Amino acid sequence: MTASTEIEIPDLLVQNLRAANHVAVLTGAGISAESGVPTFREAQTGLWAQYDPQELATPQAFRRNPKLVWEWYAWRRELVGRATPNPGHAALVELAAVVPKFTLITQNVDGLHQRAGSENVVCLHGNIAETKCYDHNHLVPHWPESDRVPPICPICGSLLRPNVVWFGENLPVAALNTAVAAAESCDLFFTIGTSALVQPAASLPLRAAERGATVVEVNPQPTPLTRFADFALTGPAGQVLPALLDRLRV
Repeated sequence: MTASTEIEIPDLLVQNLRAANHVAVLTGAGISAESGVPTFREAQTGLWAQYDPQELATPQAFRRNPKLVWEWYAWRRELVGRATPNPGHAALVELAAVVPKFTLITQNVDGLHQRAGSENVVCLHGNIAETKCYDHNHLVPHWPESDRVPPICPICGSLLRPNVVWFGENLPVAALNTAVAAAESCDLFFTIGTSALVQPAASLPLRAAERGATVVEVNPQPTPLTRFADFALTGPAGQVLPALLDRLRV
């Protein structure tokens, strides 16, 4: 049985999608979980099981023990590197190609959207594959080989850190502004694989709804957003999104 026969896609949603000039999408951990990326807490196994991730993912933890935090992120980067994009990621690449304007916003740091072929991804929480300077925040793609852990910024001599948003830090201003602008200007807003609990991302579909956009939730279970959504499609993104595209092609 194909995804398109398992998942029921409302006719009105297909009509709205065909008529939309600007589609905005927010993705969360659910779409990555389908690729085998463990959630924040699920990743704590083996040597790292003794650590609370909320105790490691903070500026205070990095200042206290930068080597420990760097090595934890190196291990997480390795976990993410083993994952591959799934049909949900691929469907979003295809959807972007068939609507006049498309904005993809993600809470995920794994880079799977980019690896699937999505362009101009708005990363609210950063990208674990990128490295930046701790003191001055600039991205550092390369640095000299050394035994230092973490490495030293070749520009200013500061410690290097992963380009992710830690607990207690603000979201990147440009990314957040882009996401809010998209929510307030789109015709149709998808929220995919999110708990609808993490702010400020959870407020984006509500902003879209206030401006008159159609809100579509794609998730295996109900969330606090479900009752506000115009359409709630129950199921994993890797099945629901290909089914939606099948309907668009008809």
